[in-house]
Amino acid sequence: MPPLPSPRPAWAAHRLTVRFGGAGDRPLAVVAGEIDQDCAEDLRRALESALGDGADGTAGIDVDLRGVSFCDCAGLNALLRVRLHALDSGRTVTLSAVSGQVGRLLSLSGTEELFAAAA
Repeated sequence: MPPLPSPRPAWAAHRLTVRFGGAGDRPLAVVAGEIDQDCAEDLRRALESALGDGADGTAGIDVDLRGVSFCDCAGLNALLRVRLHALDSGRTVTLSAVSGQVGRLLSLSGTEELFAAAA
């Protein structure tokens, strides 16, 4: 009997990818695909992991959502929870770019200001 194929990564199964990059005290997370209840918790864990505990000097995280074609309230909740996690240790979460769909969700929910960069 042939071996079973190895399972796909969670991100691929949910049509969502997250790539991390950037330098300095603010990593950049580039998110693409669809954020829904099936993968919102995975996204939250990935972003919180990139934030670390703040002991490494990380000031926060920048998130690029321009490649997100769909985001429901579970996705918004995940982003808000990441923001609270960051704030608990004096750090921030900034949305560096958003797609039209994500921008509309943030606007309708009145949460866009919560992710704005400090002036």
